[in-house]
Amino acid sequence: MMTATRSSARDRLLAAADELFYEEGVHTVGIDRVIAHAGVAKATLYNAFGSKDELIRAYLNGRHAVRRDRITAGIARHKTPRARLLGVFDVLAESVADPNYHGCAFVNAGAEAQAGSPIEEAVDEYRGWVRSLFTELARDAGAARPEQLGRALHLLYDGAAVSARMDRDPNAASAARAVAATLLDAATR
Repeated sequence: MMTATRSSARDRLLAAADELFYEEGVHTVGIDRVIAHAGVAKATLYNAFGSKDELIRAYLNGRHAVRRDRITAGIARHKTPRARLLGVFDVLAESVADPNYHGCAFVNAGAEAQAGSPIEEAVDEYRGWVRSLFTELARDAGAARPEQLGRALHLLYDGAAVSARMDRDPNAASAARAVAATLLDAATR
């Protein structure tokens, strides 16, 4: 019974962190607000995560899992390697169209992270996954230099996510998809 209570409190902390950190920023939101929002004692947070940085890492890891699952499902909707690669931008378009879109959680948290912190590590892990995904999809599509194309597509993806938020432009991902198609066509000639 004690484990179920701890798990439930941990889940409430993660849910509160996910909501508050995403909407307001990881450093803007104090730990006391997360604790109050989750309805747990301060000791519960430190027993479950050890520190605010570790709570932020868990929040980002949860966001990474959701994003990975969403992109993987989006890719699976397509039959050809070209369509699968471009499908990543379709998933981004769905995300930025959400009225509750507050930008990329990883860009937001990474902008505030200290070098070598658990936050930076979580951001780096996510970014590594995105870049390797684009590289793998570029290789599958027959790109002559898949690592180079993967990097370019990753930059384009990041730019679209930032533009969607900063410029309040829900069409940024669609525009990025069109550029990605041009890059892919040039890389596979």
